[in-house]
Amino acid sequence: MKNHERRVGTVSRGIRCPIIREGDNLAEIVAASVLAAAEEDNFTIRDRDVISVTESVVARAQGNYASVKAIADDVRTKTGGGVVGVIFPILSRNRFAVCLRGIASGCRKLVLMLSYPSDEVGNALLSIDSIEKSGVNPYCDVLTLENFRHLFGVVKHEFTGVDYVQYYGDLVRESGAEVEIIFANQPKAILPYTDTIINCDIHTRARTKKILKEAGARIVLGLDDILTTSVDGSGFNENYGLLGSNKATEKSVKLFPHRCQPLVLDIQKRILDATGKHVEVMIYGDGAFKDPQGKIWELADPVVSPAFTDGLRGTPNELKLKYLADNDFASLSGDALKDAISSSIRAKDADLVGKMASEGTTPRQLTDLIGSLCDLTSGSGDKGTPIVLVQGYFDNYSSE
Repeated sequence: MKNHERRVGTVSRGIRCPIIREGDNLAEIVAASVLAAAEEDNFTIRDRDVISVTESVVARAQGNYASVKAIADDVRTKTGGGVVGVIFPILSRNRFAVCLRGIASGCRKLVLMLSYPSDEVGNALLSIDSIEKSGVNPYCDVLTLENFRHLFGVVKHEFTGVDYVQYYGDLVRESGAEVEIIFANQPKAILPYTDTIINCDIHTRARTKKILKEAGARIVLGLDDILTTSVDGSGFNENYGLLGSNKATEKSVKLFPHRCQPLVLDIQKRILDATGKHVEVMIYGDGAFKDPQGKIWELADPVVSPAFTDGLRGTPNELKLKYLADNDFASLSGDALKDAISSSIRAKDADLVGKMASEGTTPRQLTDLIGSLCDLTSGSGDKGTPIVLVQGYFDNYSSE
């Protein structure tokens, strides 16, 4: 007699928990919340389930916050506080505005260089159509603020309704610094204005730093070089500095969490002790996906997951079911087709890279895939589920 056939594959559950405050025992809260949800909703924790915790509550429990003053003091110490080029910031009140306020407070003048027609993560400053109509070549042309306004006028963000050019300029002036705004996409375009630069790009930051240093810049810092250590008791992140930070208040930011590996191991052990099951655990931030409507790439954090257990290393190793059904087993149907595909899955190579039967599967890091699923599950608003339990992610068609 055949075993009972499973009808459900991957399940992603948002798990509610108490509001997290600084100093809370987060590992205890996460484990208890998952176990309570399992009991209340009558599901079972299984080996290789994935418990994911959003970075926001991790940083909150750590108390990893920094003030505008701490940012300003660090910037002044590291740049000298004169004329500083701030290049390639993203257009975000949540992600960058408070950081910009801190940077401006630590300098006499900022030369703010905005990329166009959009920032690194896809927030549009201009439309492609307007660029083409203007005859401007965004690859090489450098525009002053006067050029920009003459060609394009006042341009407001599609979703927020904010004119970021005006908004960022006003913010710098309010912080006590002079500001000059230019528009360019080549890092070296900043060098006629200043030899001291803070490049604010996220995923291209290493290349930008390299280009500027080779071109003779005197000081080159990324956002990942600011607040890498505590300033007068502030929070910090030794790996990412200000990258991954979010607005906490008008005068402070919540930094990306740091030193998280002990937390994921602690949660893993608590679940093992309580259930006998070996789960995987990860911290997640932004998902790695792009919105087709707004053209915004969600990943404004430096990584999707700053910490995870060993079972989440690597990429999926999967066969493409439709390839097998349409090619290798095109003559089969029904139970014969199912048995043949199940046998192929059980016998698949440990490494399918380059094999035709895996063509079209997703060669992305497991943490990027699962983190994206968790980010979509928890949302960014009022769902109140900063913990996500993913079950069956490592199952396949042959699993019983």
